[in-house]
Amino acid sequence: MKATIWHNPNCGTSRKTLAILQEAPGVDLTVIRYLEQPYDRERIAGLIKSAGLTPRQALRVRGTDAEERGLTGADDATILDAMASHSAYVERPFVETDKGVRLCRPQDKVQEIL
Repeated sequence: MKATIWHNPNCGTSRKTLAILQEAPGVDLTVIRYLEQPYDRERIAGLIKSAGLTPRQALRVRGTDAEERGLTGADDATILDAMASHSAYVERPFVETDKGVRLCRPQDKVQEIL
């Protein structure tokens, strides 16, 4: 099974999710460090939709200035534009496999798509 994780090595949940993927048998894993290889708008919009979320649900507020910038009350298009411009506004980690996409918070949500 192919799996891709959009990973931030500074995030404990992302590291734990990565470890689960690395230990899972038969997983062909791609790791994208999204702070170094930012999302484009189309990609993040597609991941969010495939995970069954709204942009607001995928917005990372903690550790960012999202609230001060008014993103917590913004429309979807504005949130997606901010996410595409600053990947730090995307909650983490997203994982995509042949079985779907999940925002793996908590990390055990990755089991749903393995």
